[in-house]
Amino acid sequence: MDDCLRRACGHRHPARTGSARQDQKGIAMPRSLLLSSVSGPVLFPEDDGFTDEASVFNMTVAHRPYAIIGATDVADVQAAVLFAGDRGLPVAVLNTGHGPSVSVSGEAVMITTRRMTEVRIDSAKKTARVEAGVRWGQVVEEAAKVGLAPLAGSSPQVGVVGYTLGGGVSIAMGRAFGYAADHVLEIDVVTADGELRHVTPDSDEDLFFALLGGKGNFGVVTAMEFRLFPVRELYAGALHFSGDDARDVLHAYQRFTSTAPDELTSSIVFLRAPDLPFIPDFMRGKLTVSIRVAYLGSAHDGELLVAPLRAAAPVLADTVTMMPFAQIASITNDPTEPGAAVEHFVVLDELSPSAMEAILDIAGPDSGTPITMVNLSHLGGAFGIPPEKANAVGRRDAAFAAFALTAVPPGDVNASKDVGLELIDRLSSSGGGRKHPSYLSPADASVENVQLAYDEVTYKRLQAAKTVYDPHNVFRYNHNIPPLA
Repeated sequence: MDDCLRRACGHRHPARTGSARQDQKGIAMPRSLLLSSVSGPVLFPEDDGFTDEASVFNMTVAHRPYAIIGATDVADVQAAVLFAGDRGLPVAVLNTGHGPSVSVSGEAVMITTRRMTEVRIDSAKKTARVEAGVRWGQVVEEAAKVGLAPLAGSSPQVGVVGYTLGGGVSIAMGRAFGYAADHVLEIDVVTADGELRHVTPDSDEDLFFALLGGKGNFGVVTAMEFRLFPVRELYAGALHFSGDDARDVLHAYQRFTSTAPDELTSSIVFLRAPDLPFIPDFMRGKLTVSIRVAYLGSAHDGELLVAPLRAAAPVLADTVTMMPFAQIASITNDPTEPGAAVEHFVVLDELSPSAMEAILDIAGPDSGTPITMVNLSHLGGAFGIPPEKANAVGRRDAAFAAFALTAVPPGDVNASKDVGLELIDRLSSSGGGRKHPSYLSPADASVENVQLAYDEVTYKRLQAAKTVYDPHNVFRYNHNIPPLA
């Protein structure tokens, strides 16, 4: 066994044998080297289960790495990182299927962490500690049992760690409490040297700063602890309108957000749903405009706040009501099955008249656009307040985040890769043009686009941390921040 693997975890069980392989550098790499040192599965491209292990939610990205290690614990992660590092191979991390954003090629070792699913809720401290493969649905369910709530995203299938490392924009409580990253207390991470580091803002200020907002550039996060909030229910749901009323509804939403209290988080969506039997009749095969709201307050106060929206146009469906926090996934009803979608993002300083005209021109009822969905999320509120312990999540002055999503056949990605860019360009020229670490797509994988997600000071600090903790850019299959030369 290699020295690096012996250092990582030693002989933890009898060796499992396998045929030798030859890597791209012509170095003999016996399969047994990893099989004898990792508790989880070790898969090569010809193995049964390899394709399923590398599967992702957005099928525009496909992975075929040199090998996959299905980590079951920290020691597995360390063994995989050391194995790759000893051979000069890059490492890619796939937590739950919603990343990484760059197709992983045959040169890389991929670590999947979906088997690391422990969640510990401390009701007294109001915190949760989660392993790398935990999804938000699990945390929401466990926290709700003791009357607590996390800053979860719209989909219960999204992984907690990847979401939080990008910032984490809660659809239910974001404007009230800020980014999920702002409430992280400690992080366990395996860095490129194979070391497990327990990182807090006091123990390692620079690495803590870089991990939160710097995404997966600095190592494999194996666990994190973060705050929960004493919230049991919300006044929340969605109002659905005909696409023919898009102009009136969009302008009503602009007025609504201009006076919304921080306790109210919302978004507006232009959706062209397919003509399929499982789609509600009022949405099937046509444009609908939906406003999604979540209010931390009473039903009485919520009704008063939402009343101008209900009066904007005839409402086709109204699901806004008091609901247990555990049901927040019903606000958006995100798709649960994998598919291929091209996405483009931008953040805006304001919802200006020119921005609204751009949305109506390109995605409105008379546009004939192939874009499936345009989503505009209201930021501001606590999103704009720097946290007590600094992190790399910036653009805190942004007022809205916009994205265009186009569902495409998996084999038609290249032909559709620019769909939605016209809208993003128009929105950029009307007062946006900036990126955000929470809103980066596969189309934003270039170093130039990633740099647009940070201000100059933050980006330089991230590069400095990268140079210290990953000087050879081992973790580069991501929205990469390269080390300094």
